[in-house]
Amino acid sequence: MQKRWKIVPAQPAAATRLREQLQIHPVLCGLLAQRGITDFDLARSFFRPSLDHLHSPWLMKDMKKATDRIERALAGHEKVMIFGDYDVDGTTSVASLYLFLKKIHAPLSYYIPHRYREGYGVSKAGIDLAASQGITLIISVDCGIKSVELIDYARTCGIDFIICDHHLPDEELPAAIAILNAKQKDCHYPYKELCGCGVAFKLMCALQEQLQLPADAAYGYLDLLATAIAADIVPMTGENRILAFHGLQKANSRPNYGIAALAEIGSVQLPLTIHQLVFMIAPRVNAAGRMDEGGKAVELFIADSFEDALGFASQLQSDNSDRREADKITTQEALQLIEENPAWQNSKSTVVFQPHWHKGVVGIVASRLIEHYHRPTIVLTRSGEQVAGSARSVPGFNLYEAIHACREHLIGYGGHFAAAGMTLEPDQVDAFRDKFESVVSATILPDQLIPEIVIDQELGLHDVTPTFFSILSQMEPFGPENLRPVFLIRGLVDTGQSKIVKEEHIRFSLQDKTARKTLTGIGFGLAPHFALLSNRQPIDVVCTLDENHFNNKTTLQLRVMDIRTAQ
Repeated sequence: MQKRWKIVPAQPAAATRLREQLQIHPVLCGLLAQRGITDFDLARSFFRPSLDHLHSPWLMKDMKKATDRIERALAGHEKVMIFGDYDVDGTTSVASLYLFLKKIHAPLSYYIPHRYREGYGVSKAGIDLAASQGITLIISVDCGIKSVELIDYARTCGIDFIICDHHLPDEELPAAIAILNAKQKDCHYPYKELCGCGVAFKLMCALQEQLQLPADAAYGYLDLLATAIAADIVPMTGENRILAFHGLQKANSRPNYGIAALAEIGSVQLPLTIHQLVFMIAPRVNAAGRMDEGGKAVELFIADSFEDALGFASQLQSDNSDRREADKITTQEALQLIEENPAWQNSKSTVVFQPHWHKGVVGIVASRLIEHYHRPTIVLTRSGEQVAGSARSVPGFNLYEAIHACREHLIGYGGHFAAAGMTLEPDQVDAFRDKFESVVSATILPDQLIPEIVIDQELGLHDVTPTFFSILSQMEPFGPENLRPVFLIRGLVDTGQSKIVKEEHIRFSLQDKTARKTLTGIGFGLAPHFALLSNRQPIDVVCTLDENHFNNKTTLQLRVMDIRTAQ
């Protein structure tokens, strides 16, 4: 598929000042300047993230109300429940707060709603169970900010609520004892992008102070927090970057038994990186809620021993294998549906439906289809008597608004700019598909239908040295708003040693025009472009840099994203 290359504007003045102060490669200074790091002090904070730079938890609105209510529950030996979502952010939030409170409060339980029987967020079934067990305080984590009616219902059952959430609030807020959410209009907490586990961490920090607990009581679960930050795709800036940095250190020195067990069962090579947390830990944890029961992920993280955790990790591994198989089969069937309908191939959107598809993978499959067709995509399946589905967008296109414009065909819908979900009657599928295509066709821009690669800096092959890569690596952890740098290297030629591997990929061997520097690289899915390497014709390469570990030897290599004839 053709891709657009877009080079990020340079910040030459700021980069020059940085080079005078830091005395490092000008390309690295350019990268820092593009990310708003424009002087020595900002660079020092960026390269050496310090826990001392975290904001006081007491700056968060309602924090004292929350800690006072919890202290009263502890003093009165009240039964307390932690209620969380079934995804990575929710289960790590529940696990870390549970482990923290369990050390000081015995009558404690947790609850993870069933993805399909109860849906997302606070549920009536969970409240009813809490009431039947005599629970008088529920602390919700990674959910609750929109549960106005359910929290009113909990009050009639004699249950108080403390909400720890990071999702955008509506105008009407639940009548909870305390709401911890930096996105509230009247909350002056300086950093607004914490994940749900980050908000729970702030509550633990405040409790640590108020209850005069050991100095590191709240910091013992930073590896779980780093996992949540990685999986929830929150900005890797400010406090998130500090917490992820130190959470990775803990994950590589004294990991939670659950993280260690998942690394063991996944044969992950240490040290763990944010990339590994996203692609090794997160899918297995999410698979529990997608394919079976999300509570297994909490049990994994609160296990008392590595051996116990390994048992739960095996269950999650099995769930993930089932998820991958369902994902593979559903994607193949969805692609076949599109191929069998020529009109769909030329559409500006994709809406596919089969009643037997597993509800737990439709969102993943929607993302897979975008890799093939790069257009707003909805995958639908049967859910009881109704049809339910997940939608994914392409960069720049407001998916939620497009679905909102089709609301006459829907029973319900929700989501945001890039992803959404909906339910509808079976007899409305065709009408919804037609209306969605009409709306997308009228509003999407031509460029939004062509995948874009954003390039940070141009680089020479001679610039790729161990020293350069060492400093580049210190820009980790990478994530949104601090993405892994993407480079453009111009005028490279094949050494004659490049080859296609596994029919889909290219193992590159490239050199610059002077033939003084040669580097290898891997380009996944680039085999269709192999002809560009013939006759040693110069090519331009878009890539990231990484290390290749083979036969106990480590070398630098290019991770090639796209190539084209040299311009």
